[in-house]
Amino acid sequence: MGADPGCGLCVSSGPDEWVLSYRDADPASERTRETLLTLGNGYAATRGSAPEATADETHYPGTYAAGFYNRLVSQVDGQAREDESIVNLPNWLSLTFRPVGGAWFAPGAVDMVHEHLALDMRWGLLTREALVVDDHGRRTRLRQRRLVSMAAPHLAALETRIVLENWSGRIEIRSALDGRVRNGNVSSFAALASQHLDVVETGCDGKDLLWLVAETTSSQQRAAETARTLVYQGGQEVRADRRTVSEPGLIGQVLEIDVGQGEDVVVDKVVAIFTSRDRAIASPLIAAREEIEDASTFDGLLAAHSLAWDRLWERFHVGLDDQDDARRPVHAHVFHLLQTLSPHTADLDAGVPAPGLHGESYRGHIFWDELFVFPFLNLRLPELTRAFLRYRHRRLPQARRRAAALGMKGALFPWESGSDGREETPRASWNPHAGRWRQDFSSRQYHVNLAVAYNVWHYWQATADFGFLAAYGAELLFETSRFAASLATYDPTDDRYDIRGVMGPDEFHDGYPDRPGEGIDNSAYVNIMTAWALARARDAHELLGRHHGDELWQGLHLSDAELQKWDHIARRLRVCFLPNGVMEQFEGYGMLAERDWEEFRRRHGDLKTLGLVLEAENDSPNRYQASKQADVLMLLYLFSAEELTALVQQLGYPFDPAVIPQMIEYYMTRTSHGSSLSRVAHSWVLSRTDRSRSWRMLREALDNDVADIQGSSISEGIHLGAMAGTLDILQRGYTGLDTRDDMLWLNPLLPDELRSLDLDIRYRGQWINLRLDSTNLTLHALPGGAAAPSRVTIRDKVYDVSAGTTITVPRNA
Repeated sequence: MGADPGCGLCVSSGPDEWVLSYRDADPASERTRETLLTLGNGYAATRGSAPEATADETHYPGTYAAGFYNRLVSQVDGQAREDESIVNLPNWLSLTFRPVGGAWFAPGAVDMVHEHLALDMRWGLLTREALVVDDHGRRTRLRQRRLVSMAAPHLAALETRIVLENWSGRIEIRSALDGRVRNGNVSSFAALASQHLDVVETGCDGKDLLWLVAETTSSQQRAAETARTLVYQGGQEVRADRRTVSEPGLIGQVLEIDVGQGEDVVVDKVVAIFTSRDRAIASPLIAAREEIEDASTFDGLLAAHSLAWDRLWERFHVGLDDQDDARRPVHAHVFHLLQTLSPHTADLDAGVPAPGLHGESYRGHIFWDELFVFPFLNLRLPELTRAFLRYRHRRLPQARRRAAALGMKGALFPWESGSDGREETPRASWNPHAGRWRQDFSSRQYHVNLAVAYNVWHYWQATADFGFLAAYGAELLFETSRFAASLATYDPTDDRYDIRGVMGPDEFHDGYPDRPGEGIDNSAYVNIMTAWALARARDAHELLGRHHGDELWQGLHLSDAELQKWDHIARRLRVCFLPNGVMEQFEGYGMLAERDWEEFRRRHGDLKTLGLVLEAENDSPNRYQASKQADVLMLLYLFSAEELTALVQQLGYPFDPAVIPQMIEYYMTRTSHGSSLSRVAHSWVLSRTDRSRSWRMLREALDNDVADIQGSSISEGIHLGAMAGTLDILQRGYTGLDTRDDMLWLNPLLPDELRSLDLDIRYRGQWINLRLDSTNLTLHALPGGAAAPSRVTIRDKVYDVSAGTTITVPRNA
């Protein structure tokens, strides 16, 4: 456990497994550190930049609110393009000091002799200690603590202790709200318009309160921030001399106070943030002023904040004993997941942003990453999954419009979406290796629909939330099935259905060598997932029909003829195979060229940028047997070998599961791992066949976002899907946990490097502790609660489990 949050202003001294710690400045990796030191609560998050810093080549202050987007039009190569982006809100952190008449403390203005930053993830507390010396040799020690409240989602606070080590005198402290911000976190967006906010109101009450209101340029949403700055000496609040500083886009106060040598002064800055998207408010500014008037001091906020984090860690406990000290990155992944998606997010109309609330990568858009996120949440905080599925359901009208625009029935969700659910995938993306914009056909990744269907069904299996299935889930299943059925074309010559002109998960192949951008045909992933989704829609129809009769179906205009067609498609979709019996990624994949990837590695270092490098060389991955990330193997991420075999055989193919190891090796040798999700999927796939290799890939995935790497893309945001996916490998992958057929299934198989695993899950309302060590699997259903007894299958033996039940099974039985 990290240091007690009440330990004063000391830098946390807790074990490394709870602390991310950095010493002294490193300009090349500063923005990466700012991302990893982000603090958030699911409503909003603030990057870990220094309070005295403004945006420059090294630093990037950023604050983001969930679901707060704006559109801008840019001119690129003489063409207008419109992009919607998450908005960087006014910088509330802004705080600095100076001796009267001296230079303000700012990057480069004084000599930073020492700096230590430590994020204690146990309590969500960022501490900083620095020693600075100015041109006159005056040594000043700076100690700061920062939080974004998990207890009160609209509040954030910064406490700053200034100690004059070898001098005394009068100092000035400047506290401000700075609305002179742009979106400038992503270098590849530098040519695009970036001014999302206009500051429309600032003010000061003449005492200790500041406020600033900004409005987005297009969506006309407002964000209001209020700040209260108090000063303490000797533990007592003191009245400093104050004057207001007002500049275009900025409002602040300068406070003057006398400080003796060795004495300190404590500055307590508390901020409230509201937007016009919030419920039950008269206006963002009124709500922010009321909130700040009731807010406690930093210590009071910290006490409630720490208690809220304590409750979250109880619910999201992942305990492991390993030989590689993986606990710290595991804690980091849980921490950053919860800072983006917390109980506070459940009350918002927000999706799952790919970069978290930590930066502007992918413009803060929502992709298919929830496919990797929801399985972990389903068994911890299913209320969150429900909220995010409702986010999808509210955007069904937009998805129907997109399907209709393509001449299809049903609904097609966008590959990238933001505020209202329209397709936000850009028509062109920047290739830094070529120094030019290239066409982007990613909107052909219709398989995002299949992720929505998969998520709906597995939420139902984990929760038995019949009300959700009847009110929202079934409609999502039916409308995505309608689109899939209209996309499939029938070939009567061999009684097969084909799905043409799509992109699979590998992202490299947007077409064939002679038809770039037109999609590929009969993707194994797309067709098998489609067969599965159509079958689940029929299951939902049967399940709900017992209770709702014809009323629901009439509202959805669902007929028996349509259901029969779905059944036929689900049994006759085409899947192609290579001569060696391995499932072919898509029709014609085996005819593509092979390439000497070792030679490519020698020239370029690794394969992560393979697609961009090939395009820069006027080549294309469409020509090669190569994948950016798991594609066919995603089927083994989503289904057990037994389930996949049954699915393929249901389609009328004599699939032999003995070919699966060969299939894994075939595609792994052709994968560049250019996506953060790739190692997650492959670690899972290997968990049954090569446990040591699985563990190595998991460790790489765990370290990918936490490592302090110069030039890392983490400077622009985390990889939320990959973070949640690594946790789910521990939760479901190594335990063999599955929820299907109204049962909880367990078939554990730990890698040798993982000596024990201990975690809590919530299955259909019942909290269950699972502990797996070198000898036993122990399942204990926690006492209390009103959940109905559950059925659990452990290695094909069925147990009835109710509150208080304990089951112990030998690990290798």
